[in-house]
This record gives sequence, structure tokens and C-alpha cells, in this order.
Amino acid sequence: MQRRQFLIGTSAALALTAAPRLARRAAAAGELRVLNWQGYGTDEAWAVEEFSKANGVKVSHDYFNSEQEMLTKLRTSPGTYDVVLINSTFTQQAQSEGLIQPIDTSKIKNFGDLTPTFRDHAYLNIDGKTYGVAWVWGVTSFAYNTEKITPAPDSIQALWDPKHKGKVGWRDDAVEAVQLTGIATGQDMNNPADMGKIREKLEALKPQVATFWSSEDEWNKYMQAGQFDIAVYWSGSAARSKKAFKLPVEFVVPKEGAIGWFDGLSIAKDAPNAEAAHAFIDYMVDPKFYVPWDTNVGAPASANGKANAQLPEDALNRAVLGNPEVAKRLQFQAPIPDDRKQEWLDLWQEVKTKIAQ
Repeated sequence: MQRRQFLIGTSAALALTAAPRLARRAAAAGELRVLNWQGYGTDEAWAVEEFSKANGVKVSHDYFNSEQEMLTKLRTSPGTYDVVLINSTFTQQAQSEGLIQPIDTSKIKNFGDLTPTFRDHAYLNIDGKTYGVAWVWGVTSFAYNTEKITPAPDSIQALWDPKHKGKVGWRDDAVEAVQLTGIATGQDMNNPADMGKIREKLEALKPQVATFWSSEDEWNKYMQAGQFDIAVYWSGSAARSKKAFKLPVEFVVPKEGAIGWFDGLSIAKDAPNAEAAHAFIDYMVDPKFYVPWDTNVGAPASANGKANAQLPEDALNRAVLGNPEVAKRLQFQAPIPDDRKQEWLDLWQEVKTKIAQ
């Protein structure tokens, strides 16, 4: 650019320098950018329309397919996103890398109604500041086809039951695989003492597994097509499979236990529209959004106790996940050190190869 005449070069340089600032100002004036899993609440068309009309802000979305992709997007696109969905076990990492900013909880009107267990959790609150607002929580175990399997299974060992040979679906995720198998072998799922037992149990899935899945859309298609009758799944997604896809499935919290997790909503470090981001997060944790989302579509349990209390008494998120006896069976996910995570990933890749042979 400097090889051309001075005035042209200077004008171009100023234009290029100003472009990001102008884009950020334009975004701040009337656009909110959300980074999330696709189809995970924030992009419900009716909710986007309602929030936009009430706040005069256009809401747009970008999506990720893994937590690592989410972190990469935040690292490589500063100043692009306002609100980001982060699984609680990744919030500390995002904060330590300077990818998210503290949240002014005084601007979150529903903050006081959030269940203290989630609201005040150390994963979301760092050095006296809040970096994530607890949004929803749920369970990972399995769901089954009620037309194909009777009686209803109540044990995680159902995934290894020879009766379901060749009809089991398993998510292609190393951490989840090790944690579920840790529960199945009676260990601390976040730090299993005997990885030999984990390997042996996972390899025993070889005659069981029909296919691996990686997205909610895949799970629904495979279940609908009869490729599997019982499969690892998430509680909120199972509710959506029943309501939105009319699949004859039921979710099970096994007697041995299950994986518990919770997600939070954070604000990106260089958010162009932080004010709208606070308003959007408040809307997302409000019962007026959550209750119709869960009732009409299906969702994980809300971190807002008042929202769960407004659900029908027989709703999964009230009758089952709201049951203290069920809650006692859950092991909640903790951040996994990188070296341990790599060990699990290596193990999972080896096991998958054996299963596929």
C-alpha cells in the first residue's frame, strides 16, 4: 500500500484502521452476537423475536461443535461476540486466557433467584468476580426406545447388556466415555483410580455399539431409523426428542449414578454490545423464557428455581431432576487437567479403533 502515492496509501490505511471500529460501533448500536451450540435455546426464533422487539437489538448467532472450537473462535475473533455459552468446566480456562469479562450481576434482575449451588459455584466466580451466569443444568446417561425395550432399564449396565447387542449408540467423546465408564465401574468419574478397568469395560462395548454419534440431530435420525434402541444421551435433548421429534424415548438416571453438568452464559472480553449482553443473559434466565422453552421444545433444567417450579408437576426437570434423591446420585463434572484429558483421548481413540474392527 505504501508503494502507491502517499495520499492514497494514507486514506486506505485510515479506512482499514477505522473499519473494525466502525463495525463494532454499528454492532453496539443495534446488534447482539451470540456464540452457542446450534438449537440450544438462545436461537429459538420466538425468543429472538421477543427479545429483539423489547430491546431494539438484532440478535445473530454463530455456532460451535465442541468446547475447543468455542475457545478457538473467542481467541481468533476478538470483538466479534457478545454472549457466549460456556460449559462451567471451561469458564476458568476462558477467564485465565482473557477471553471473557466480569459480569455486572446488578444488571441481571433474575440473578437472586438462581439456585445458590450453581449461582455461587467456584467455576463461575473467580477472584471475587462473576464470569458466568448459571443458566441450565442437566444429566448425561442414556435414553431408550420404549417401543423396543421393556421393562424400563434402571441400570447403566444396560448399555452392556447382551440383549441390546448391536443396538447401542455411544457419543464420540473421550471425556464422556471415560466418565460414564467410571460410574459403571464404581469409580470417581473425574479421576478414576483404575484406568485398566475403564479400558476393559469400554472394549466390552465392541459387540454392543451400532454406531457413534456426535450431534443431537444425528442421535434423533439414528433413533428414528432404528439404528439403535438405547444410547448415551443428555436429559434436555431427550426431552426435545420426545416433544419436537415425537420419538418414543425415555431418559434414565441409573441407580449407579450419572454425569451432572451445568452451563453458564458469559460475556466476551471485547464484546461490542456489553449492555445488550447483560439484558440478553437476564432474559435467558427468566422464567418467561425458560418455561415455554422447556414446555414446548424441551430443555435442560433451569438454574432458576422459580422457573423449574412453574413447570408441570410431571415434567422431567421438576419430577425427576428436581428430586433430591436423584440429585444425590449425580457426579458433577470437574475441570480435567490437560495431561489426564490427553490420556483419556488416547485411550478412547484406541478403543474406538478396536470396536470398529
